[in-house]
Amino acid sequence: MSTPVGRPAAARHADPSRGAVSRETSSPAVSRETSPGPVSRETSPDYDTPIGAAAERAMQVLHTHNRLPRPKRRRVFTVANQKGGVGKTTTAVNLAAALAVQGIKTLVIDLDPQGNASTALGISDRQSGTPSSYEVLIGEMPVHAALRQSPHNERLFCIPATIDLAGAEIELVSMVARENRLRTALSELDDSDFDYVFIDCPPSLGLLTVNALVAAPEVMIPIQCEYYALEGVSQLMRNIEMVKAHLNPRLEVTTVLLTMYDGRTKLADQVADEVRRYFGDRVLRTVIPRSVKVSEAPGYSMTIIDYDPGSRGAMSYLDASRELVERDLVGGPEARP
Repeated sequence: MSTPVGRPAAARHADPSRGAVSRETSSPAVSRETSPGPVSRETSPDYDTPIGAAAERAMQVLHTHNRLPRPKRRRVFTVANQKGGVGKTTTAVNLAAALAVQGIKTLVIDLDPQGNASTALGISDRQSGTPSSYEVLIGEMPVHAALRQSPHNERLFCIPATIDLAGAEIELVSMVARENRLRTALSELDDSDFDYVFIDCPPSLGLLTVNALVAAPEVMIPIQCEYYALEGVSQLMRNIEMVKAHLNPRLEVTTVLLTMYDGRTKLADQVADEVRRYFGDRVLRTVIPRSVKVSEAPGYSMTIIDYDPGSRGAMSYLDASRELVERDLVGGPEARP
């Protein structure tokens, strides 16, 4: 990839009246009837302190009556990036939670042996031998038997990971159709009413990640707004093209999300500009800010939507979820299966 070129310094200064990094949350092509109502970022006259404003935003999130419209067909995303620490798991669980709190039934499939997505969704009972993505992959258990509901939202579900998944790569090597195990298993979801499915991958291109890429028609790439985050993107795209050519001709990179954005640095804008030049309109307008609250939430087995719904991080993931839905309404497939 080419060396990033920065924007003029004036472009880096955000409007001080705004409390979030998100650029834009609505599309002119979506009608008011289908577009969800905005969540205010500004302190209202009745809440003239930052704490009061945050409390007001949290109440709007937790008690919103604005429901997002269902997609025209189920959308299945593999959330992938071979570089670790770019926000794959954080993106998967927080987008899922943001959709769920706005009325969308969502499933997260944890394919990372570390199980961080399962932890963030509040799935605590994950000892070896409990129903998990491992049993689904090796064919010992159907998908519906491994489903777990998140305690945080009745519309948010997870197929958790356990320590057993650490040995799955070795076991899959000798199996028939080893790259298609997850796709075959997920065919059981055809009769379910899940609207969005996010598959969280480990930071490598082993058989677990290949299974995820074969099982989903869409790839979502979180990219950290730091220079080294760009180094692995070209290799990731080559790997995606390889999987598309040989295993999954439907596979497309449809969504790129910029994460860990720090508007105080010139580098963050340089990286954002470079990513937008490379991926074009596949990059969401919404940008996820670097946030201590977002980092703290998994330690309490929560997503940022549940941990601090009035925070800038929560607002940004809500914006990103709305943008996903708006893009589907504007240019998505015509009918649900």
